[in-house]
Amino acid sequence: MAGVMPLTLRRMSSSLRSRLRDRSPGLGPALAGGALAAGLGLGGCAALVMVLWVSSPYPDSGPGGALHVAAALWLLAHGVELVRAETLSGAPQPVGLTPLLLLALPVWLVYRAARDATDASDEPDGPPPVSARTAWTGVVLGYLGVGAAAALYACGGEPRPEWPWVTVCLPLLAGGAAGVGVWTGAGRPHPPVSSRLPNWVRGDALGTAARAAGAATAVLTGGGALILGASLIWHGDTARLAFTQLTQGWTGRFTVLLLAVTLVPNAALWSASYALGPGFPLGAGHMVHPLASDPAPLLPPFPLLAAVPDAGAGTPLNWAAALVPVAAGVTAGWFVAAAAVRRGRPWLHWSAGRSVGVVALAALLCGLALTLLAELSGGPLGTSTLSRFGPVAWRTGSAAALWLLLLGTPVTLTARAWRLGTLRRAGVLPSRRTKKRTSPTRTKAPDATEAPPKLPGPSPEPERQELYDFLEADSPEPAPAPRTPDRREPEDRSEPEDRSEPEDRSEPEAPSSDAPSPDGPTSPEREEAPDAAAAPRTPEPAEALPRPPETTPDPAEPNPSA
Repeated sequence: MAGVMPLTLRRMSSSLRSRLRDRSPGLGPALAGGALAAGLGLGGCAALVMVLWVSSPYPDSGPGGALHVAAALWLLAHGVELVRAETLSGAPQPVGLTPLLLLALPVWLVYRAARDATDASDEPDGPPPVSARTAWTGVVLGYLGVGAAAALYACGGEPRPEWPWVTVCLPLLAGGAAGVGVWTGAGRPHPPVSSRLPNWVRGDALGTAARAAGAATAVLTGGGALILGASLIWHGDTARLAFTQLTQGWTGRFTVLLLAVTLVPNAALWSASYALGPGFPLGAGHMVHPLASDPAPLLPPFPLLAAVPDAGAGTPLNWAAALVPVAAGVTAGWFVAAAAVRRGRPWLHWSAGRSVGVVALAALLCGLALTLLAELSGGPLGTSTLSRFGPVAWRTGSAAALWLLLLGTPVTLTARAWRLGTLRRAGVLPSRRTKKRTSPTRTKAPDATEAPPKLPGPSPEPERQELYDFLEADSPEPAPAPRTPDRREPEDRSEPEDRSEPEDRSEPEAPSSDAPSPDGPTSPEREEAPDAAAAPRTPEPAEALPRPPETTPDPAEPNPSA
């Protein structure tokens, strides 16, 4: 009995494990993944703030204040606007400038959680994959649950978040990043193209436009970062003095350095807007662009602000920043031209109109991307003069789309023509001259078939042919009729032979004459001689067409006229 109980328990445990393994997963793992992603981001910010608080020689508050700052900083990374109530003037001051490097952390964590929730297990006995809708819902709800708790905790400290921004920014970021993660985990399925779209958009035109827009956006942001680095090197002394003016000690300088590093993507987008032409306001009513620079006079000494051009009119060195959008337009045009004429299938090359349409679509997508990034990179740092920092979104996006359309179109058409010319010279595609020559021939083909072709000249023996034709044409003998077999045929053959014997004996020289004798009937041997001589000759087409085949006597067949 004691041995039966352990065996029964083993069977029950194995049955329970198999049921748990075969059970379809629900919202539980997805909720846990979303909550874990939010906890990791919040924990990273808390660890960084606590390290800086511990290393600071003069902390202003206790651990609770540092944790409140960490929660507020985590919410700021999502685009939530904060408010500082404790100011020198006593008026609340908004802080809405989101460091884009901090924004990348929660986006990546939510993306990974949604992708891992949708991925199927590699083990053969593993659970089935979670549906896309279930995974997205679970990750978003789990993340928003932790985010709401962090917002409630941050409201009791300084700075505190604004709830309208919390209700908009947190769901928007979590839903967008989770949607991309679920789509990636499901194998990146391509949605069906709507039939309402024009024909030139269908197929791979939309993907080509997206790739060209992504490449152009990368060139713009990379070029902006290059301009930022060059300007920081040019104003290196001013940037170095900013560290000593802001704080004392290595802890404070390290904090300023970390803040500057997290704001480098923002400054790169500001430089890209500067290169595009619209520039960016550095304080309310103070614009900075290549033609002129007018920064606000009372700006804090910050290392990245040292890269701002000096006040005054622009110089040719400032105008050289226009090379960045030129490079972006050339890049977009080259991408579209490479897709318009592919070396793997050159016979499916796009027309010039479709190529221009794809360039316009890429310019539109790039403009939308720059509009979104410019809006995220700017924000207020206070009131009045500090109420606006960063580029104006719609101006930056419109300028980017216009640059790509004006420069990408000629580059696309030129590169497309060059690729087609290369393929035609290589013999892969027919040349234009061949098409022009063959097109009239195809239209005149029916006329050529109606006219009869010219016949070759007469044979080398015209007199002999005319003689035989004259003899055959003037012969009084009727055309031979088809012979029917008859039993009396031998008797009929013997009669003309007996009648013609005296004539053959009396005139032995008659067979040597070329013309037949008009006095008497012609023997079969005399009629077959000219026909046998005329057999090897080739009759002219003009003679052969109207003459029926029955008029030519057969030498092997006896002549019925005899």
